Amino acid sequence: MARPVATVVLLSIFLVFSPVKSTDELAGISTLQRSPSLAGGLCAHLIEPSGYPCSEHTTQTRDGYLLGLQRMSSATENHVKLRGQRGHPVLLVHGLFMAGDAWFMNSINQSLGFVLANHGFDVWVGNVRGTRWSHGHVSLSEKDKEFWDWSWEELALYDLAEMIRYVNHVTNSKVFVVGHSQGTIMSLAAFTQPDIVKMVEAAALLCPISYLEHVTAPFVLRIVLLLDAQQFDYLYPVLIVVVLAYFHYGSKINQFVRKQQIFCEV
Repeated sequence: MARPVATVVLLSIFLVFSPVKSTDELAGISTLQRSPSLAGGLCAHLIEPSGYPCSEHTTQTRDGYLLGLQRMSSATENHVKLRGQRGHPVLLVHGLFMAGDAWFMNSINQSLGFVLANHGFDVWVGNVRGTRWSHGHVSLSEKDKEFWDWSWEELALYDLAEMIRYVNHVTNSKVFVVGHSQGTIMSLAAFTQPDIVKMVEAAALLCPISYLEHVTAPFVLRIVLLLDAQQFDYLYPVLIVVVLAYFHYGSKINQFVRKQQIFCEV
């Protein structure tokens, strides 16, 4: 069991520090930007055009949010044919202002989702509530104020917990969890639940966060001040604009955040 754990951790760390060397390695980003439609989800939008089998899944949290998950495997699936089964399941949990496509923004050789699939893992891509690859709520609209009334606590105790339960149920196997930035604080909080941590084999937490005292981005600091002052009624229209902009320009925003390292530094 130690070998799969070490493989996941080492591949995750290697890709965080691995630079993009040429414009050819940006093929994944170019493909993402060229597609004008989100119909069909992340599988049809990005993963399948890169030659990898992928299926869309939806699971519902205890407070009614419909989360999108994508399951992908090796482009050749030789490991499935030889072993008669998939490899260990790995759940990828994205960072703040990102979504599941964050794991596929570089080239095939430098995107963790593709790399893990090529190494035989059963890759699951998680998308938290309110992101472009999830599917809303059973009763609330994205235009409703109540739709956005949640915090990192709900992301951890409802979203990530439900994704882990779902993957564990479908695969009948303990899950490797890889979290980035926001995904790390979600993981640490979710793992405080005894029933959840029993379903987790190991975790690789990239760019972990627990304190925000070193954040210097003015935009983030202003939002924190507004939240501390409980001025949510004033902040709500701003958040709606940011969310709508993300849904329309999501891939470009992801690239900007990753390039500027606004929320965390390696």
